Amino acid sequence: MKTHINPKKEDWQNILRRPTKTVDDIESIVIDVFENVKNDGDKALKAYTSKFDQVNLDALLVSKDEINEATRLVSQDLKDAIQIAKVNIERFHEAQQTDKVTLETMRGVKCWQEKRPIQKVGLYIPGGTAPLFSTVLMLAIPAKIAGCKEIVLCSPPNENGKIAKEILYTANLCGVTKMIKVGGIQAIAGMTFGTETVPQMYKIFGPGNQYVTVAKQIATKYGVAIDMPAGPSELLVMADESANPNYVAADLLSQAEHGSDSQVILVTTSKAFADKVNEALTLQLEVLPRKDIATDAIKNSKSIIVEDFKTALSLIDEYGPEHFIVSTTNDDFFVEHIGNAGSVFIGNYTPESAGDYASGTNHTLPTNGYTKAYSGVNLDSFLKSITFQKISQKGIANIGPAIELMAEAEGLQAHKNAVTLRLKDLES
Repeated sequence: MKTHINPKKEDWQNILRRPTKTVDDIESIVIDVFENVKNDGDKALKAYTSKFDQVNLDALLVSKDEINEATRLVSQDLKDAIQIAKVNIERFHEAQQTDKVTLETMRGVKCWQEKRPIQKVGLYIPGGTAPLFSTVLMLAIPAKIAGCKEIVLCSPPNENGKIAKEILYTANLCGVTKMIKVGGIQAIAGMTFGTETVPQMYKIFGPGNQYVTVAKQIATKYGVAIDMPAGPSELLVMADESANPNYVAADLLSQAEHGSDSQVILVTTSKAFADKVNEALTLQLEVLPRKDIATDAIKNSKSIIVEDFKTALSLIDEYGPEHFIVSTTNDDFFVEHIGNAGSVFIGNYTPESAGDYASGTNHTLPTNGYTKAYSGVNLDSFLKSITFQKISQKGIANIGPAIELMAEAEGLQAHKNAVTLRLKDLES
């Protein structure tokens, strides 16, 4: 990891730059795929699956037999682990349910808000180099709790034309209603327009590479909502000499192994500690099965030494990390004052991996600095808030004159008349 010692504030933006392509670099490719899927439906999906995934499919829809086979092939130990994670994620997301909000804003004017599920949601689950069945838990569980009627999963097939058995097992366990063997840009396009096999969705969820991220953003131009911009994974660790350098190195590598375009950053007040972390990182990297991927990610990564915690906090907020680990002599300072982060992990014994899998929080989080404006996926992500109001005769008499004056001031006579007619009838 390249080390920066007490960098000037004017240099932070350059130092903290993500290793991502711009939308302009990718957008033309995405638009071309979208147009083909819009025009040719399943035919285009199969052609792109052949091109990008090197497999020719007769059918895109996962069959019951494939689901049953996957269920048989997943080990009981892994099923038990998935069940532990499922229970914790359910507990945390069920706790996010809120009651109806009701208020009489003035006498005779009753307003209330209720939440309703988004009826049709699409879940994108990366398959690629790592089949992320954990993401199925993070998306399908809150969708089910919210009451979404149609939960459709898209994930790329492997060289045998199958979705990973762990993904199929978990999706079936969590109540996914339809599973489809398609990934990448073409999956997002399919859920945007609908095809013979893929239903058109109201909102699309899920992480992906830079191409999937741009595809989701393009989908919004066609009236489809998305959870957030969520691209390559990233982690920032704030640690001082009270932290364990071996733990910190392991945490950094846990995100680096996600993909070559991932980024990890260490911020510390101690050059000596940074050196220890780098030594531990080098040793641990050598034995990783995904060493090549993690090595590429480390090339995008930084070790930044700052003078004090206040400077560190400013730098971290400027970066706005997807995952933020803090392990210092004063963790509370960062916990209380952090403004931009997707999910925060506190202390020596809280690895980011816990949130990725089983602690209960959601791991589908904004990246690329979008934590400055976006939240991670939660129960409300699958719900809409609808407001209601009911006004009595007494209520319209109370509020009507104010509405008339405001409408007239804006030059909207029909708005005023809608009230005036009612008030006149009440006077007669």
